[in-house]
Amino acid sequence: MNNDFHGPGQQSSPQDILNHLSKKWNVSITSEEFARKLDENDSLRNLRDEFYLPKLGSLPKVDKSRTDLQSDCIYLCGHSLGLQPKRVRTFIDTWLKDWADLGVYGHTYGTNPFAYCDYPCIPTLKKLLGAEDNEVGVMNQLTTNIHFMMVSFYRPTSERFKILYEERAFPSDEYAFRSQIRYHGYKTEEAVLTIKSRENEDYIRTEDILELLEQQGQSIALVFLSGVQYFTGQLFDIETITRTAQQYGCVVGWDLAHAVGNIPLKLHDWNVDFATFCSYKYLNSGAGCVGGIFVHSNHFNKEYPKFDGWWGNQDETRFQMNTEIVRGLGANGFRISNPSIHQCATLAASLQIFEEAGIENLRTKSKLLTQYLEYLIEHEMNPSSTHFKIDILTPTDPEQRGAQLSFRIIGVDVRQLFTELERSGVCLDVRGNVIRVAPIPLYNSFMDVYRFVLLLQTIKF
Repeated sequence: MNNDFHGPGQQSSPQDILNHLSKKWNVSITSEEFARKLDENDSLRNLRDEFYLPKLGSLPKVDKSRTDLQSDCIYLCGHSLGLQPKRVRTFIDTWLKDWADLGVYGHTYGTNPFAYCDYPCIPTLKKLLGAEDNEVGVMNQLTTNIHFMMVSFYRPTSERFKILYEERAFPSDEYAFRSQIRYHGYKTEEAVLTIKSRENEDYIRTEDILELLEQQGQSIALVFLSGVQYFTGQLFDIETITRTAQQYGCVVGWDLAHAVGNIPLKLHDWNVDFATFCSYKYLNSGAGCVGGIFVHSNHFNKEYPKFDGWWGNQDETRFQMNTEIVRGLGANGFRISNPSIHQCATLAASLQIFEEAGIENLRTKSKLLTQYLEYLIEHEMNPSSTHFKIDILTPTDPEQRGAQLSFRIIGVDVRQLFTELERSGVCLDVRGNVIRVAPIPLYNSFMDVYRFVLLLQTIKF
């Protein structure tokens, strides 16, 4: 990243950096010129060219009578589905050529042999997750992986059977937790333990999680929280919560769907027992694409119940068709079926960009983008709008959030505002009464943020 983006001091906050640049350039933070200068000084700005941004004329909800149909939309929905990397086509075409030229021999020959197509994804995923050798596996999709991990790591007893997760967890996660509880013969009303925010607050305080663990840790079999909470955008203190929960004998897993590719992670150093993740949000692999798991090396030599499939075999024995599995080491031993070559190809294409950019550089820009959005909302949009106000649910501390701000709209129906934004060519999403906005450092510009807030200011009902 440009040194300017690191601010006047080593401990500079994102707001300190914005203030410093505003003073240095003698330009107001709320001006269009400031947004343009931020983009001009962004050393990651060329990454935007690596992605396809939908054109306004392609989007189904855009009012085509009032816009330039060839202009890029304002895409702020990467927390739901990342944009397509342009490299995907090359990776897919390479696989198609190998399939056409080699047929079944493509399993072990060619540019990226089908039988090992997940392996090129592992080195970069290890960096993004902060994992060591054999701790990461590419397999299945997110909720499927949650179930498979819980087969091994949720082993309730009469004294320790509860599952702790956050209120408003992603519904599919909650379905998995509740169905696992019932499968083991427990009642959900007794085994479900949800941590909630305080009254009149929106995100959950770390101290409240730690207090709950102190009170009920002896009865909790599994702590399974979201690394970044999908609804509020809160980034949980993974290290502290993991360490404390394990002190009370709890197994700790994390759903990293909204965290991987969004924030730097150090799962091995934080001693996380296991984690699951998808790849189509911040990792930009395509809708419903392959997911993955993390299993800490502490568990490699332990015997756990597992649901086996032939891809859990070691590479050397898989095609021997033995009656008994010769399990692969670490996360690979949890795999069930052979990976999809086309899904691994799209994931590998995106991961190549992450490898070149560096997650720490992306995080630096992400903090600045998100802070810039928050500043414009609080200092430009809210004071000027007479029609509605925006209440931000997401923590104001940049260290407690990723690339997302969640908005509660005051003074107008949220669906009405959302519809108007869609008609104007803004891509984001609405969950309940909340609009979620995600400026993604890989492909969003500071001008995207500026134009978005400008639109908010001009919308009238």
